[in-house]
Amino acid sequence: MIDVVYVRAHGDKLHALAQNTKLPDSDKPMVEKQLQAYASWVKSMDSLTSEGDELLEELVTLLNAYKKTVEFDLIFCSGENFLYRQKGQLKLDNTILEEFLPRLFDARLIPGFARQNGLECGPKASFAGLSFESPLLALSGGGVYIKRKDQDFSVTRRHKMRITTPSNPNDIFEQDFHVSYFATEIKTNLDKTMFQEAAATAGELKRVSSGSKYILLCEWLDMTPINTKLTAMDEVIVLRRAKRIASNQRSEFSTAAGRQEKSQWYSDYLDKHPLSLEGFKRLIWHLNECFPAEEHDSEDIVLERGYF
Repeated sequence: MIDVVYVRAHGDKLHALAQNTKLPDSDKPMVEKQLQAYASWVKSMDSLTSEGDELLEELVTLLNAYKKTVEFDLIFCSGENFLYRQKGQLKLDNTILEEFLPRLFDARLIPGFARQNGLECGPKASFAGLSFESPLLALSGGGVYIKRKDQDFSVTRRHKMRITTPSNPNDIFEQDFHVSYFATEIKTNLDKTMFQEAAATAGELKRVSSGSKYILLCEWLDMTPINTKLTAMDEVIVLRRAKRIASNQRSEFSTAAGRQEKSQWYSDYLDKHPLSLEGFKRLIWHLNECFPAEEHDSEDIVLERGYF
């Protein structure tokens, strides 16, 4: 089996908000209510016993229901402007997916995980390269440098590297590091700059492990689509299957009065573009391809199908 790290990225932000001295008094009851909704959401996910597509559908249904309570009920419908204007700093809505994603790294959804040992799933700094510095530096004193890339969520295996030289066997460089075999980045609004940064990261990770996968998840698309075959990324999955709301429309949400006037429209917009079950199924497909339930590259299987 594998070791999955279940992060409380969203829960921690929500508890921090409850203690924030800048939180308007009129918002405090809603935040307390949201804490209860959060606890209920986690409990509901923990209690699920189904498998496969049924489990995934139940998880996504719970996710969409809870996410709307944060984005719409708590933030958008607030009579004050603090939560809406500071949501980028508070990170309430964009950490929900970070907390949810580990739920998908489950043998009930990816049966191949059951035959894996020594894999770790969670936010990791993955190995992205090795460089040797000046020969005047000792290996143990900066002569060797391991480059790492932070990932929102990845499936990795820990390795240990030990380097020495015949001329000075007592000068030893030794460090643990993680190699990523499946990496996922999450973006709320994917723009071209984010896309290019992700493409560069994917290239570095795949130079380390050519068979690895790199999937970029986003809620809303804020750029013209670019063919991922031109990059080292395997795929970009747009979970809401929609473009980001135009800036001139978003400007109307900057005041409580503007949000109140547009509340029904925004509620309908979120309902029309939920986080799609098909998008998550696509992610699960990539995971099952990367970690198959049965070996498909053994000699007998290759000869039976006639190609490799």
